[in-house]
Amino acid sequence: MLTYVFTSILAALLPLLFYQRIYYPFLWVDLKYYLKLRMYRKSLQARMQQGIITYLDCFLLQANRNPNKPFIIFENQMLTYQDVDLRSNQFANAFREAPLKQGNIVALLMCNEPDFICVWLGLSKLGCEVAFLNTNIKAKSLLHCIESCGAKTLVVGLDHLVKVVLPDLQKDNINVWVVHHSPVSEGFISLLDKVENMSTENKCGPLKVDIMSNFLFIFTSGTTGFPKAARVGHLKAIMSMAFFQMCGATSDDIIYITLPLYHMSASLLGIGGCIQLGATCVLKKKFSASQFWKDCVKYNVTVVQYIGELCRYLVNHTENSHRVWLAAGSGLRSDVWKAFAKRFRTITIREGYGLTEASIGFLNYTDEVGPIGRASYFNKLSVPFELLRYDTQTYEPFRTSSGRCVRAQIGDAGILVAPVTVLNPFLGYAGNKIQSEKKLIKDVFVMGDVYFNTGDLLMQDNRNFLYFRDRIGDTFRWKGENVSTMEVSEVLCFLNFIQEANVYGVTVPGYEGRVGMAAIVLNQGRTLHGPKLYDHLVETLPAFAWPWFLRIQTSLDVTETFKQQKGKLVQEGFNPEITKDHLYFLDITQKDYLLLNVSLYQDIVHGKIKL
Repeated sequence: MLTYVFTSILAALLPLLFYQRIYYPFLWVDLKYYLKLRMYRKSLQARMQQGIITYLDCFLLQANRNPNKPFIIFENQMLTYQDVDLRSNQFANAFREAPLKQGNIVALLMCNEPDFICVWLGLSKLGCEVAFLNTNIKAKSLLHCIESCGAKTLVVGLDHLVKVVLPDLQKDNINVWVVHHSPVSEGFISLLDKVENMSTENKCGPLKVDIMSNFLFIFTSGTTGFPKAARVGHLKAIMSMAFFQMCGATSDDIIYITLPLYHMSASLLGIGGCIQLGATCVLKKKFSASQFWKDCVKYNVTVVQYIGELCRYLVNHTENSHRVWLAAGSGLRSDVWKAFAKRFRTITIREGYGLTEASIGFLNYTDEVGPIGRASYFNKLSVPFELLRYDTQTYEPFRTSSGRCVRAQIGDAGILVAPVTVLNPFLGYAGNKIQSEKKLIKDVFVMGDVYFNTGDLLMQDNRNFLYFRDRIGDTFRWKGENVSTMEVSEVLCFLNFIQEANVYGVTVPGYEGRVGMAAIVLNQGRTLHGPKLYDHLVETLPAFAWPWFLRIQTSLDVTETFKQQKGKLVQEGFNPEITKDHLYFLDITQKDYLLLNVSLYQDIVHGKIKL
């Protein structure tokens, strides 16, 4: 009888399992990730009930649990969790006598080093809100950034003192503390001499913190003007700390962070991820491709964090004796991903997506190459979002005659938006109400609803994978069609003589929209092969997406987080009198790229040569 029941159940289950494997092959992995995320959130709620509700609280928890565990390894220094706790107390006590207090805003301009973390945690113990300043900032932008976030105190590392124009800051009553043992000149306040005379005891006392209030200011890249100070709340910060844990890392891992600490990826996901796990962080002052794998071997690194094009530089600098098993980050292009995975077969890649301004984020927890995450039923329960159809002229969400937005179809790119809720708030940009309001879309599906506009174009395929397509502003329109710069870049990099490509659109007199142009770096020892490139474009891209102009460079301009910079390239266009780089023009009749001289340029801009 039991045998009959068992075989009957099995016979009923087998077709269901077969159906699931064919039509829902990722069901179990989706469910597993969903349950893992639920468990994290439950543990987070349990800790909050115990009074552990902030980034700082999580650090103090680890410092009490594992005081002697190595926390930061930097060059020849090793600081335990207790060492960082005690030194941050000294910073807090020094600032307390300044006097700084809860609610004060302090700008921080420092390189990657242990004292960046100690200063940050020390100020957090006072209840101050810290504004991370980009170390590549120019002097003229520094005052704008400080004013926009409302800081009245600046802590600056000695390396960046040259950017500080003291009279401008003094006019606004801004105190400048230099991370040095003695005053560098009149008007500056030395910090380290005071810190070293302070007690290591925490004299700040417990703080009452609203988890929905602001914790940090992190500045956007400012590609369209001055950087914007994005408010990052306590809730966002503590949720970000789960990144490495969700990727599968543990407290036994040694995590290598080369990204700048003023960037959310390094400070919240990176350092925060180490704190969440109770793991060890190997901190690098600056990324070095030639030193990367040597450091991984030297410090027994097991997990590395990447962003943007960083992995491209690592493919050609290898070390077989490393112990790295996980590379986690965001912004990894498919062509680089494939090359990296082929070269380092033992390293698992976990690609994610996130934003500084909001809590929307994804993680590709599968081994599928290319996606940034999944849009499964379970994931949309945890992270609600929508992809909206958009107007191809204005890049604004398309609205019907009734005024409502429309969801993008499967396979089509759409604007990623997320509902603004208690768990996904948007605190806005400090000192920039107009830009803050522009990020919100109202009455999307029903009257009164509010969504955060990421400004990113994503695509969901028929298997529920999500792919990053482009950022609004990078996509350009030519011949009535939208061109994805990312897609064209990937196509170009399939050719063996092209190492890197940065695609953008440039204006041509007499034409609407922008025509495609690409700044490319050739592989060492290789030359541009125009006919081969032309044949490749014919096979892979529609004619409207072809780059009509090429600019040969020895290296591409990238941001400190390895994102390609396009602004200057767009401004310079294809004028051979502006740049010393070799420029080429696509001659359809010859099926080749020809060297672009002044005479040819004049023929193009005066309409003698048609595009």
